[in-house]
Amino acid sequence: MRILHTMLRVGDLDRSIAFYTEILGMQLLRRNDYPEGRFTLAFVGYGSEDSEAVLELTHNWDTASYELGNAYGHIALAVPDAAAACAAIKARSGKVVREAGPMKHGSTIIAFVEDPDGYKVELIQRQ
Repeated sequence: MRILHTMLRVGDLDRSIAFYTEILGMQLLRRNDYPEGRFTLAFVGYGSEDSEAVLELTHNWDTASYELGNAYGHIALAVPDAAAACAAIKARSGKVVREAGPMKHGSTIIAFVEDPDGYKVELIQRQ
């Protein structure tokens, strides 16, 4: 068994696809409209769905925004240099909400960015 994807509901699909592809460097793997259900699914990730876990971005055509809730945490991405990743994200107009530095009760270097819908993405420095 393996994790296939994590689904996020997004208010503006094109804006979200731009964030995950242009700011975080993922690829748009596939996008399908479901007119009878009035929704679109877009899958983004760093590799093929055959071997990598990906994100499913779900856009319900009649919903402009969502409440994030208090149970959801974040998506985590491994990066070789968290400070450099933050600088690159800011250069692409991404929002860094916690600069790179050691985690509160440890030594792992982390940072956090926020997508257009307010979802947090943690950057974990791994060499």
